[in-house]
Amino acid sequence: MKDRKGHDRRYAIDPTKTKNELGWSAKTSFDEGIIKTVKWYLDNSKWLEEITSGAYEDYYKKMYIDRERG
Repeated sequence: MKDRKGHDRRYAIDPTKTKNELGWSAKTSFDEGIIKTVKWYLDNSKWLEEITSGAYEDYYKKMYIDRERG
């Protein structure tokens, strides 16, 4: 399969400007952050099921959309 024109194969981020101009730098490495993120999703599978099921939409409809209609 031929790749599309303008497709960027890699995005490399250089945090130097953030550090120099804002004095901010990440406290967590990318690798550590990915591990923590995956662990969080594994530990919170019930939340993930609820949020991807669409069941929350009824709550928002009741709390916001139906209220606007009064």
